[in-house]
Amino acid sequence: MVTIFIVTMFFSCESDIKKVQQLSETSFIPTGEADTLNLKYTDSGKIKSILKSPKMLDYSNINNPFTEFPKGIHVTLFDNKGNTTTVVADYAISYKKTDIIDLQGNVVISSQNSKKLETSQLYFDQKNEWFFTEKHFKYTDEAGGYLEGPGVDFSKDFKIFNMQQSSGEVNTSDK
Repeated sequence: MVTIFIVTMFFSCESDIKKVQQLSETSFIPTGEADTLNLKYTDSGKIKSILKSPKMLDYSNINNPFTEFPKGIHVTLFDNKGNTTTVVADYAISYKKTDIIDLQGNVVISSQNSKKLETSQLYFDQKNEWFFTEKHFKYTDEAGGYLEGPGVDFSKDFKIFNMQQSSGEVNTSDK
């Protein structure tokens, strides 16, 4: 009888321990969730960018807050002259503390004047308006020339372009 009582107590305590462990586990759930997002950012009455995404998850309640776009993004950026640049990726995550955006999977940046950059992963530093990656990239310009290789960093407007090792074909004209 005493053995049965001790065994019963042991199993009931084990069950309670499992419940306490489950309660103490941190829940990693978003504080906000949006489907079919179409966000327009304006400054002084002018549209500066349009962000579209099928899904957005906001994790602003944790120590290192971030916003996740698990089903990809499509961003259109407008400059002061009305020229557009589009950014497309299969997945994106924006870190609030560092202002770094991590774009992943079939990342394509294309400008209105037919410049295009393709890679599998690309980071964007929002503070400095600077893109960078260590992954393989391919850049095509408006004249049909191209550069490709591992690792590149460049300004948002493609005016400053730094490559680590690259090869390609550049078309020039003597005017």
